[in-house]
Amino acid sequence: MGYRPFEALSDLLKGIPHRHSGEDVREDGDDLFRRAMADVREIKEFRKIPYRRPRRPPVRRQGRDEIEEVSQILSEIVAGTRPIPIHLTQEYIEWTDRDLTGEITKMLHQGRLSVQDYLDLHGYSIEEARIMLRDFLRRSILKGHRCVKIIHGRGLRSKEGPKMKKAVTGWLEKDYRGWIMAYVTARAEDGGTGAVYVLLRKRT
Repeated sequence: MGYRPFEALSDLLKGIPHRHSGEDVREDGDDLFRRAMADVREIKEFRKIPYRRPRRPPVRRQGRDEIEEVSQILSEIVAGTRPIPIHLTQEYIEWTDRDLTGEITKMLHQGRLSVQDYLDLHGYSIEEARIMLRDFLRRSILKGHRCVKIIHGRGLRSKEGPKMKKAVTGWLEKDYRGWIMAYVTARAEDGGTGAVYVLLRKRT
């Protein structure tokens, strides 16, 4: 379900105050992670299978085969036949609340959390995007959403670079850090470095 900007929002905007960075609500580190993930739906295919220790530990193969495998992967990356993992590129970005660990961004980037809505900012000005992002986040929180996607683009056609990407991440970290817990670059099939997954705080 995509977001349609400029709809009537008067009845939706009540009950959620605009928080600035100085008004963030902090929780204890361990409790924060557990509470944050309490009602976030993890995609079934990524759920871990309970580990059972084998009677005899498997012997890890090392030597020529392993070296050749790594060499083959590197050769394919250089030749352009194998894509570089997004999290190893210069365009990859992530941010988390200071009380959280990197496990949240890892789960987000791997697509293990169900995306409940998205906002596409292609074709809009910076000022239009600022208003749309604010309204989208408010609406999403009021609906009880915990994971959403924001498509900001890569700015490849812009002489000034990824202006929208920088603007969006700046707003998330400063203006709306009281509303979010983390954001991270999306998977390739979900927009890659032209989009971010955002983990929202619970509505209070």
